[in-house]
Parts: sequence; structure tokens; C-alpha cells
Amino acid sequence: MGRKVFVSYKYSDTKVQDLNIYEENAFGRVKVATRARHYVDELAKILDSGDNIFKGEDDGQSLKDFSDEYIASTLRDKIYDSTVTIVFVSKEMKNFFYPESDQWIPWEISYSLRQSTRNGRTKTCNGILAVVLPDEMGSYDYYITYNDTCECRSLNTPFLFKILNRNMFNQKKPSTTQCVTGVLVYYGDSSYIDSVKWEDFKRAPNSYLDKAIVLRDRLEEYDIIKNVD
Repeated sequence: MGRKVFVSYKYSDTKVQDLNIYEENAFGRVKVATRARHYVDELAKILDSGDNIFKGEDDGQSLKDFSDEYIASTLRDKIYDSTVTIVFVSKEMKNFFYPESDQWIPWEISYSLRQSTRNGRTKTCNGILAVVLPDEMGSYDYYITYNDTCECRSLNTPFLFKILNRNMFNQKKPSTTQCVTGVLVYYGDSSYIDSVKWEDFKRAPNSYLDKAIVLRDRLEEYDIIKNVD
């Protein structure tokens, strides 16, 4: 039985690695700027044929002119049947000039973390995985770097939307140690929302998605934040 995957992403972000995309227009077949949305098409190619993909934001429109009920009903309908949410982390996923509450991705994550009931059936929250896209230079350094001294990776979580940030390193009883530099290093499943590079995800997508479901089934081990600021 296939998974039902909801994908949250910044539709218009062009600060991603070029995928050599060509599209038809009135002048024939032309090369277009790669956007985060094109990675959704690539995702569909690497997932199992039985998996279903539900897309999030599709036009980059601000939420400031929509009612709370419109937002709620739209996201409930999109997310209700999914079991796992993939969040594409990209370099310009977040508009720092707008409140986070006026942007789609935080709300998509929020509703992915909520329980909902329909026709007597209660849906648990989704497992969530942050898949980090390479930037226009093919680099992940805007979010993931490697600390040679501590032999661990570092995540630039303040770069993220708050609801993503707060659901990382949120295990109630994490395993930690302190590096010689004073950096606190986490081990094991310290984050409810794990982060993985796109290039690593492509090699073993089923493994990462299955792990997100495992963490969902261990939800009580984490301090989950569901609200959007």
C-alpha cells in the first residue's frame, strides 16, 4: 500500500540548483528558471509508483487577505488524507518582510501536526521530514554545515520558520554531550522533524519517509509545537 505524501514548499523560489528544465511556450521549447516547484516533479519520479503526492502552495499568494476559515478548510482538505509531510527547505522559502502567519508553509506544517476528525474517523498528525534543496550554487551551506572539530553537522535552524525550528531538537529526554568547543551535540532521534539533504534523500527515499512515520508513532517523546506565530 502506497504512502500519501503532502509536500510543503515555496512555489516561486528560484534560489535552487538548476535542473535544466525546458517547457513549451508560443515560441517552442525553451529553458526556464528552475523553481522549488520543479523539485516536486523530481520527487514524483523517485517515490514508489503507489505513493500519492498532494501539493501545498501553488501560486505564492499571501494569506493576509484570506479568512481563517478559508485557510483552515483548504488545508484540512489537502492534508487530511496524507500520512507524511515533506517540507522542502530552500534558500528563499521564507519572506522575512511578511509575518509568518501570512505565509503558507507555517500553516501547512501546523495542520500536518494536528489531529482531525471526519465522518467518525480521527486522523493522527503526520510524520514530517525536512528535505533540504541545494541552492543555485549547488550548496547546502545556507542551512547544513559540518563541524570538523566536533565531527557533527550543524543546522542553521534560526533561518527556518519558527514552527519548523521549534519542532527540531525537541526530544523530551535527548542524548547529548558537549564538544571541546563548548557546542552541545545531540545524538539519536533528537528532532521530531529530521533534516536531510536532497542528494541523500534521493538515494534512499523510502528509508527517510519510513523513519518519519516511526517518529510519528513515538510522538509522546517530543514537545510538539503546533501553533503559528
